[in-house]
Amino acid sequence: MFWTKRVVIGDGERGLVYRNRQFAGVLAAGVYRWFDPLRRVEVVVHDISKPEYACRDSDTLIAVLGEKLGDTFVLANLGTNEAGLLMRNGKLEDVLAPGSRKLYWKGVVAVEVQAVSLAQGLEIEAGVVKRLRQLGMLERLAVSLIVPEETAGLLFVDGKLVRTLGAGAYAFWNFQKNVSVEMIELRVQSLEVSGQELLTRDKVSLRVNLAASIRVTDPVAARTKVAKYGDYVYRELQFGLRKAIAAKSLDELLGDKASLDADIFGYVRGRVVELGIEVLGVGVKDVILPGEMKEILNSVVQAEKAAQANVIRRREEANATRSLLNTARLIEESPVLMRLKELEALEKVTEKIDKLTVFGGLDGVMKQLVSLKQ
Repeated sequence: MFWTKRVVIGDGERGLVYRNRQFAGVLAAGVYRWFDPLRRVEVVVHDISKPEYACRDSDTLIAVLGEKLGDTFVLANLGTNEAGLLMRNGKLEDVLAPGSRKLYWKGVVAVEVQAVSLAQGLEIEAGVVKRLRQLGMLERLAVSLIVPEETAGLLFVDGKLVRTLGAGAYAFWNFQKNVSVEMIELRVQSLEVSGQELLTRDKVSLRVNLAASIRVTDPVAARTKVAKYGDYVYRELQFGLRKAIAAKSLDELLGDKASLDADIFGYVRGRVVELGIEVLGVGVKDVILPGEMKEILNSVVQAEKAAQANVIRRREEANATRSLLNTARLIEESPVLMRLKELEALEKVTEKIDKLTVFGGLDGVMKQLVSLKQ
């Protein structure tokens, strides 16, 4: 009949009945008829295989249905400090922002909303992180990071240091708060202080290159007590080097570089220990002199070596003269020794003569050919 309205609701559908534009009820699956000659009844059919109720009258439905709302809908009503995990058939499908208020159809899809309190902490469970990464939603909803071995992560929430993170993977909700993480290297680090133009105590200009090794022992102190701990340690190495060089003469520097390293090490270690930084070692790599000073030092070294050689030469000559004097005294006291020396002289003479004619026989050779006069 023309005055009768017939509506068919399928298994995967629900109908909302409005009479004179006012909500009148919910229709489950079935066939319905109304005597409506004035066309005052309107039925809006919804596909509940898509659980979210996206119409603008959701607040009206919540108010009108009251306690009966749970028969047809799942209400997600989150506080300002809560996030919602939307589960469909037991699987995480979406995340609701704090303060969200939404309706989801009951029926074809099992829908559940789990509220997560943000006031108790922002860290996300590992299983939720894995699922959000699969859905491609992690980077939009959270701050995710990996802290490597021998590294500390400092977690800041709205500019306030909250905790220190060890090695591992982490993710934190970024709803309503500014979440950031800074990495602090805990391994041994090297610092190079190069090309420092300095004056020694005796006003000699030179250039020094310094190397140092440091390690962060307290990442919180290193981050909060100084803006950039690397720059701070670098400046303290410069100051320590300048102070140590100014206290020594050039000869002292070149003669004992180990004491220079110890002086710089002691100065810098005392300045950075309260910052959670340990100085493991300091060493002067190069001491570079100007060209003129190099020539002067080379001349000094050459003069010193020449003087040392001259002293050695004179000492050897004195030893040789002393030995000759002792030999002469022995010869003077022993005629037999004198005669042996005469024969040695005869031997040396005959070695250089091709032909020798002797007169007077063997006695002439022994007594008259060589004779040492006293």
